[in-house]
Amino acid sequence: MADNIIPSFKASDLVIQLSSSLKRKPDEFDYGAVFTDHMLTIEWSESEGWQAPVIKPFENLSLHPACSSLHYSVQLFEGMKAYRGDDNQLRLFRPTLNMSRMSNSAKRACLPAFDQSEFLQCIRQLVEVEQEWVPRSDSVSLYIRPTFIGTEPSLAIMKPGHALLYVILCQVCPYFNTETQAVSLWADPKFTRAWKGGTGDCKMGGNYGGALFAQYEAQDYGCQQVLWLYGEDHQITEAGTMNIFLYWINEDGEEELATPPLDGIILPGITRQSVLELTRKWGEFEVKERYLTMAQLCSAIKQQRVKEMFGSGTACMICPIGDIVYQGENLHIPSQDKNSQLTSRIAKELSDIQYGRTPSEWTYLV
Repeated sequence: MADNIIPSFKASDLVIQLSSSLKRKPDEFDYGAVFTDHMLTIEWSESEGWQAPVIKPFENLSLHPACSSLHYSVQLFEGMKAYRGDDNQLRLFRPTLNMSRMSNSAKRACLPAFDQSEFLQCIRQLVEVEQEWVPRSDSVSLYIRPTFIGTEPSLAIMKPGHALLYVILCQVCPYFNTETQAVSLWADPKFTRAWKGGTGDCKMGGNYGGALFAQYEAQDYGCQQVLWLYGEDHQITEAGTMNIFLYWINEDGEEELATPPLDGIILPGITRQSVLELTRKWGEFEVKERYLTMAQLCSAIKQQRVKEMFGSGTACMICPIGDIVYQGENLHIPSQDKNSQLTSRIAKELSDIQYGRTPSEWTYLV
């Protein structure tokens, strides 16, 4: 967590302005389209520093037309969820890791530092205000979107002297319907999600907006997501917006769960870290962060050494991968043929922690 000497807002100064008119909570909704009644906003300026945090009725933002976040993508965000357990207790899953990642992204975006503990306390109070929006279901959750934007009213390319930190909430259903089948991926090296020295390890909007064109091309090829490759050897990096895992018998004949290393082009996912820590604790097979190439994957598939492949992330949690379209060939991953035993086991153990069925220090009570 950030050191308390960082000039920052204080959760104890939080002002709560409740809405006089509450929305009806819908029974059905599109992913990320139905928002709660309130939001959290915290303004910053170079001249005055951080202002007091405010929870207020959800409303549109008023931005100058020259706002630096609109013109130069001086902005970033995080993704978290609140879960309602069988005991009716609300929990956040490893939120301190989100705060740390957001702080790192802010530093790269030249946005001001903030006290991570104070910000998390403000988020906790927002979720508490909106607790009736947290579904009583283990298939639906409340998505938390902390966002940080530069609001400098100037077209000059410069470190912003004004910024806005805010949080909005919305109910979300599963991102993919993977109950009946795994997702399919389209792999084409002509598109690159991130590169060495870039911002692929930060959660910035430009990383996602810049991926849309490839995403829709993947759909034209009958696939749901892009398998992002990097370099002349076609290194496997991420799948859509997910970190990726390969469960296989490696070149040395060892049973191994592998995922690409955090070398600057991979987003350090919270679920990714949790999968690594969980499976290493089991001690049942090798768990490694290592480079993986399409040549290695193709060879392993032909030699029937691939057991399962899955993606991980806050939106999807754990998502099995069934097919990869690569260089005109459909590569079938046998995950679903074996009922995704490891994928299902990891998903269940993480879900049990998130919903409080398994006690864990990874959860943060609201």
